[in-house]
Order: sequence, then structure tokens, then C-alpha cells
Amino acid sequence: MQEHTIDAENKSIGRVATEAATLLMGKNAPTFRKNIAVDVKVAVINASKASIHPKKMENKKYKAYSGYPGGLKETSMPHMIAKKGYSELFRIAIRGMLPRNKLRAVRMKNLAVNE
Repeated sequence: MQEHTIDAENKSIGRVATEAATLLMGKNAPTFRKNIAVDVKVAVINASKASIHPKKMENKKYKAYSGYPGGLKETSMPHMIAKKGYSELFRIAIRGMLPRNKLRAVRMKNLAVNE
């Protein structure tokens, strides 16, 4: 089992998320195969010290749709940070960069985000 640590201090959320997603998929390994979940642990540290542009802090919305009419819920970035913390921002970003298949849940279990 390999373990990787990514320091998010003074880095944007997207830059850290792409690095973490690449490691979780195993694309950095010479034995990469799309249909195999690699046994890799990725830890993101200093999530609360990440660089977030003030304009993004105002305008970014996180959407969740229940499937029912009128079931679209929008949450602003400051509200998401207050409610669930910076780690949730990284989880959402990394989850969006992983392929949408049965291995996504397995790969997300190998992710740890610390504030």
C-alpha cells in the first residue's frame, strides 16, 4: 500500500484536487489499468489554509438535486464552510474529477482530508 500526502497550503482547491484524483486513480503508476482500484491512501493536509479567491468565495454555489420538482438546493461556499468545513470542499472537487463508475466510491474511501 502506498501513502501520499498533499499539502494544500497556499494552493487552489482545483490544483490539489487534480493531483489527488490522479493519485487515487493510479495514473502515476506504470501498471495503470482503468478497471482496477489501486491500493493507495491519499491525505490532504492544511485544507483550511488553501488559497481561495474572494470572488469565488462570493459567487461559487454547490447544487444538490433531490429528483423531485422544486428539489434543487443551492449552498454558497461560505455557508458550506461554516456547515461542513473546508474538507467538504475538497471532497466535492475530488469526487467530481473521478470517473463516474462503481470504483468511485472505493477510491473516495482512500481519501482523507484534514483541516
